[in-house]
Amino acid sequence: MANYESVLIARQDLGVSQVNDLVSSLSDVIKNQGGEVVKVDNWGLKNLAYRIKKNRKGHYVLLNIVAPAQAIFEYERLMRLNEDVIRYMTVKVDEFNSEMSTDEDIEAVEEAEALGE
Repeated sequence: MANYESVLIARQDLGVSQVNDLVSSLSDVIKNQGGEVVKVDNWGLKNLAYRIKKNRKGHYVLLNIVAPAQAIFEYERLMRLNEDVIRYMTVKVDEFNSEMSTDEDIEAVEEAEALGE
């Protein structure tokens, strides 16, 4: 099974509980297909860079998923059909990105990127 990171944007007029219900139903699809949702990170309601389907804001949610490819196909198919999801993107990754806890860690990474390392 492979590791995937998936970000979805839900409509702005949904409540937090409705977004949580949406995420739990999508997580159930992954589990039924033999996968596992390792982490769910709800980023909250944020402004969009441009209008998407007449929405100026959206609820952002990041899911870290370990699943077979067939589970991801079904997961994305259901997101395409769901009118509450206005955008989504799923990317296959080698390992999940760990959270950086301090500003010093972030600055160290930015310096390394600037030096081309």
